Amino acid sequence: MKLLLAGIVLIFMAGSEADRYNFPVQAAQGLYSMNICLSGPEKTKWINSDKYFHARGNCDAAQRGPGGCRGHQVRKSLQSSNSRSIIYGQGPEDEAADQAANRWGRSGGDPNRYRPNGLPEKY
Repeated sequence: MKLLLAGIVLIFMAGSEADRYNFPVQAAQGLYSMNICLSGPEKTKWINSDKYFHARGNCDAAQRGPGGCRGHQVRKSLQSSNSRSIIYGQGPEDEAADQAANRWGRSGGDPNRYRPNGLPEKY
């Protein structure tokens, strides 16, 4: 349901930025990057990999252009941070560290800065 809502929001945003013909494609790719960011730690079950996947998802989205950043931001805004905190046991300190990793990745920083030791190369 959230993904459908994100898609509708992206369609409206794409209409407002009609001069960028590949904006919807970039936005879809940004949503994909966000899904990598959210599903990576659960898939790998690797300890302390959360910040790495935050930085990687944001870095990938930023490289896709303005649409990628916007798609990534829309998906992130639809995610309820309160439910995530309850599920994963995160507190304000961890959320602040996630935001720092997000900013690092969006600014073009190397996500490997947050890569945990021993994480397989395929990630």
